[in-house]
Amino acid sequence: MKASQLDPTQLDWAKGDGLLPVVVQHWLTGEVLMLGYMNAEALAVTQASGHVTFFSRSKQRLWTKGETSGNVLSFKSARMDCDADTLLVWADPHGPTCHTGTHSCFGDDVKPPLGFLAELDALVTQRHAERPEGSYTTQLFEGGIRRMAQKVGEEGVETALAAVAQDDLALLGEAADLIFHLTVALRARGLGLTDVAAVLAQRHAKRAAS
Repeated sequence: MKASQLDPTQLDWAKGDGLLPVVVQHWLTGEVLMLGYMNAEALAVTQASGHVTFFSRSKQRLWTKGETSGNVLSFKSARMDCDADTLLVWADPHGPTCHTGTHSCFGDDVKPPLGFLAELDALVTQRHAERPEGSYTTQLFEGGIRRMAQKVGEEGVETALAAVAQDDLALLGEAADLIFHLTVALRARGLGLTDVAAVLAQRHAKRAAS
């Protein structure tokens, strides 16, 4: 995903005496990571450097998240709200966002329910690139696309059978296996769950407009 730039002249800096509140959100999972403040210079540095940078009200200077810990936030995009006085920043966190060690400054339990699918997609992508020894996912990739397709077919049949003849727990288990193996097969073709979601969104938009 290419970083999306925001024109600072569109923002109402005067309302907050030169500072705007910034909500930082995980660009894939939707998890709210933290709240900070930016002035125009911080926004410019963020967009130029690719690392989310804030204005520290206590230190009265710019500070880049992770400048001491190394847990930087890679900048993906920024959006302004309807009043142009608040920013939403999408970022890719490298390590825990909070100084307490949690993923988010609001704790580790604020991830949206479907957010783990994005984590799964990212993990499968990492396995595809690194091929760690002993990993089941590595075995699937090494087995080739035909083997992966076979596993998707097997899990699809088992999911269908569970839907007809087994309890909810069994159905959920088979559905989880199906989604995992489908994710692996997609990655082998250079695709991911975000691509599937985009197709579903396009279909929904067309049907809603008709």
